[in-house]
Amino acid sequence: MEGMKPDTLAVHAGRDDLEALGVHALPIDLSTTNPLPDITRGGDSYEALATGGRPIEGGSHVYARLWNPTVARFEAALAALEHADDAVAFASGMAATTAAILAHTSGAGQGKHHVVAVRPLYGGTDHLLDSDLLGVETTFCEEHEVAASVRPDTALVVLETPANPTLDLVDISGVVAQAGEIPVMVDSTFATPFLQNPLDQGARMAMHSATKYLGGHGDVIGGVIACDESTAEALRRVRAITGALLHPLGAYLLHRGLATLPVRMRAQQAAAGRVAKWLASHPAVEAVHYPGFDGGRGRDDRGLLGEGRQQRGPGAMVSITLAGGFEAAQAFTSGVRLFTHAVSLGGVDSLLQHPAALTHRPVAAEAKPDLGLVRLSIGLEDPEDLIADLDAALARV
Repeated sequence: MEGMKPDTLAVHAGRDDLEALGVHALPIDLSTTNPLPDITRGGDSYEALATGGRPIEGGSHVYARLWNPTVARFEAALAALEHADDAVAFASGMAATTAAILAHTSGAGQGKHHVVAVRPLYGGTDHLLDSDLLGVETTFCEEHEVAASVRPDTALVVLETPANPTLDLVDISGVVAQAGEIPVMVDSTFATPFLQNPLDQGARMAMHSATKYLGGHGDVIGGVIACDESTAEALRRVRAITGALLHPLGAYLLHRGLATLPVRMRAQQAAAGRVAKWLASHPAVEAVHYPGFDGGRGRDDRGLLGEGRQQRGPGAMVSITLAGGFEAAQAFTSGVRLFTHAVSLGGVDSLLQHPAALTHRPVAAEAKPDLGLVRLSIGLEDPEDLIADLDAALARV
């Protein structure tokens, strides 16, 4: 499918074997165990899959913790959308992030136990890296400090763009240049493969909380990393050992979600732009954080946004800082009716939440978002209805 447009890939990628199977819709393989042809080939199959390899010819998938064809189809589809050689799917975005850290800092990391992380990051990632849970030491820094933060024992550089929850854009190729030979993992959840392909900018891995835009309907949890074949093998080995494989039903839902990703992103992005411009004129709003906002408080001042650039469009996330701080945020989030006050994002319905009190609650004090900051995920509703709901809620501030 090389050379096909994203809309076509989103519909057809990962479905190459359906005709041979005699089916049109994606099949779901729920088998937890699989028949073995004989002891020798069964054992060889187990060894290949348990160490991160692929199924061997004439062998078996052995056990669902090691390999599942429904998951593999989703991985192939995501890899195609990310211009990657391979992809590895996990039970959640945090499972994917954990596997990436372990794959680069454990035995395969050759004794390297240091990670450089560019803040801001998703609160769960920040908390994981700041804890002692994985036995790694993390240096948190700003984008321009990556080179100065790298050490001889640095195994991985982690960044997120657009960043959660401020929507700052990070120059991926610039960070890659600072990192040198050290692999860079980019959390590209907010942008999705439709708007951004980190591997094209030199990153080693593109990570997605597939729970968000890839699924798109708030009914499945998953994570996935697009990467080269060698990295995929290391990630599959960690996945097999830790039991973090994505459930096949989740893989089916995520693969189905990819088919509508381009049309959803276009519509949600257009609505987000209208909502952001309206919010910028409201007296209760101190600042609007939105990459595509072209007013005096836009976030893209380095030419990273636009067709043919790092990020092809601004996306559908909008954050605002309310002039009244935490009290204003409390009143505002309690006043919405059409928006759902809940964590997560990227679904067909609009959500909003207060990061400092929720998703970023566990992070260190210096990394907490402003107490007046509220993050909005714009869905597929009519933007005029969303604006009316926000207007009524802001009237309570």
